[in-house]
Amino acid sequence: MKSQAGKVFSIAENNPSVPGCTISSKENDQLYTFSLAPETSISEETYARPKLWLMMKGTMEVTSHHEVIATLHEGDLYSVPLHTPIGVIAKEEAIYVECEGGETMNAVTAGQVMALKDLVPYQEGKIINRDIINNETTKFVIMSFDAGTGLSEHAAPGDALIFALDGEAIITYEGVEHRIHAGENFKFDHNGRHAVTADHQFKMALLIELAD
Repeated sequence: MKSQAGKVFSIAENNPSVPGCTISSKENDQLYTFSLAPETSISEETYARPKLWLMMKGTMEVTSHHEVIATLHEGDLYSVPLHTPIGVIAKEEAIYVECEGGETMNAVTAGQVMALKDLVPYQEGKIINRDIINNETTKFVIMSFDAGTGLSEHAAPGDALIFALDGEAIITYEGVEHRIHAGENFKFDHNGRHAVTADHQFKMALLIELAD
């Protein structure tokens, strides 16, 4: 992943749109960022492999056969239907990330809009994990932390990107503490030592590019 490890950042702020244009940027083999200026669109295409779209900023409409079939808002997750013409229209600035899903994905239905943070609940005194993608190259998991819980220091099995979804927590990376809030991002390098301390309730998505 090309983002810098060891600091809190915002994918949306780092990928502003350009008036009248659409922009795509490759993060790694599984992850792309798209930035659409207001009143721009991406024409309908068909996809043979599962893809997930996660809205980072703004609102956009999803179209099929030139009809609007879904509207995505910040924080929404959308599983792109296979072998179906799918396009997008941005009525305002819209920034989203696209992740290759592999052959199977858990907890998501193609063509359905979901609030990513709602895929796991909070439970008193517990950490809850839910795998969305788990294959040889990619792991995408949603996690909730009750206040007072956390993960002790460990190393990432590959480059990893955090999407903070709700609340706030402290990420300790290579011995340095960083507070992260909903809407922000953080990157771990492969073998980067890190821990999570949830002094408040906290939800996050974690995308890991598994090392060979």
